[in-house]
Amino acid sequence: MYKELKNIICMLIMACCYSLQAEAQVTERTRPAEWDNLVVGGRHMDRIATMPEGRIARANWGAEAVRYRLTDNGIEQDGMSFWGGNILQDEKGLYHLFVCGWPENSPKGHMFWHYSTIFHATSAKLDGPYKIQNSIGKGHNPEAYRLDDGRIIVYCIDGYYIADNPNGPWVFGCFDFDKRGHRIIEGLSNLTFCRRADGSRLMVCRGGGVWISRDGLKPWRQITAERVYPKVKGEFEDPIVWRDSLQYHLIVNDWLGRIAWYERSLDGLHWIVEPGEAYTHAFSRHKDGKVEPWFKYERAKVFQDEHGRVIQMNFAVIDTLKNEDRPNDTHSSKNICISMNKGLLLEVLNTQPITEKTRKIELRIKGEKDFRPADEVDVKSLTFGTYTEVNYGRGARATKWRTDGNDLIVTFDAKGSGITPSEWAPKLIGKDRSGQLLWGYARLPYVNYRPEVISPSAVYEKDGKQYVDIGNFGLTASQPQQVEVKGKDGKAHTISIPALQPYEERTFEL
Repeated sequence: MYKELKNIICMLIMACCYSLQAEAQVTERTRPAEWDNLVVGGRHMDRIATMPEGRIARANWGAEAVRYRLTDNGIEQDGMSFWGGNILQDEKGLYHLFVCGWPENSPKGHMFWHYSTIFHATSAKLDGPYKIQNSIGKGHNPEAYRLDDGRIIVYCIDGYYIADNPNGPWVFGCFDFDKRGHRIIEGLSNLTFCRRADGSRLMVCRGGGVWISRDGLKPWRQITAERVYPKVKGEFEDPIVWRDSLQYHLIVNDWLGRIAWYERSLDGLHWIVEPGEAYTHAFSRHKDGKVEPWFKYERAKVFQDEHGRVIQMNFAVIDTLKNEDRPNDTHSSKNICISMNKGLLLEVLNTQPITEKTRKIELRIKGEKDFRPADEVDVKSLTFGTYTEVNYGRGARATKWRTDGNDLIVTFDAKGSGITPSEWAPKLIGKDRSGQLLWGYARLPYVNYRPEVISPSAVYEKDGKQYVDIGNFGLTASQPQQVEVKGKDGKAHTISIPALQPYEERTFEL
């Protein structure tokens, strides 16, 4: 009875908030002036390709702008509203979408999301159409991932479901969280997960805190004291984190401004923000150039290839303001799939760290079964270097090139690359011979892509003394070093710590 009353009160509060903020669901954000100088390929959004081919028809619901659309893309079903969700593939090649939804005629329309159900849907094609096979249980904003032992976790707000295979049976559970004395940033909801090289998992919560679990199921431990999002004005939610063979990637959405930001990290703890929009709104387009302009795009998810490159993103979309989607009307929501320009496989051949004194850079562009760089790359269009140069059309230029089997080796004049010894993934931007975007981040042979991750807990008191626990949450043993922490009085203290093995943690007195 108490739980039901609590849910009713929560729904009433949310309904009041949305009715008072009907005109406050969208605001225009001013972009930094320097973004006007970004070249094609400088924005993450430039990697968004087109919607896959499919059946375009006049649907039974939707604002007029999207009434004619790909009805067999992602998942949509008359009488149902869908939200969130991501895709896994099984060993037989079948695709499994874990998505939440509710009847379109539910009380309060879209605002009935609080009572949504998680569904398991399947398709023989990555972009759908997906058809519901069964329901998993109650929950909202699911994200699924596979543990190294084969079991599947379907996270939802306030818990998770676990099963041996996509068809269940599913058992509900709750994660344990060890905040290590830190403040939990904006609560623990809308979590997003990615696998690390050793099978452990990194998680980012809605507020931008970073957490790590040894196996993706055992207690999650907070390793950040502050949010890792861009330090700009924004109402951030819906983070999505993933990792490829080089680095971590993070996109977070400013839902009020309808603009998403893109970040990268070598260790998952320290992040850089690349300029330009990760995505905005009304950006999905067909191959003929026609736009499918959904009003809002949220809950972004990614599907990766065997190298960790994103080949598809899927989004929860709605055709109007959420509080204008009412029971038994012509508005609703669905999940759509959009193809991505996956980028190139790149490797720098210089064995010594690149500095301002480096005269030339050799870059291997790897051939693939569907890509022959010697035949397809417009070498003269290539620029290479750090993202702060290349994204604005600057960087090193190609001087010569040669083939090596199926690969293409390009030599660049290192002048202007902007690469320093701290760089871990320099960027390439260019075009193929048909004028289409080529891009990618390059592996550097001298970089440790499994670095240490030193993280102190919050300082705590015991028997009148102050202590701090400092751990190495990275995948490589750390070097002896000094760590600065703030005591209870706000004063800085320098702690000398010895080498720590991965996941080793020690206690130090201030």
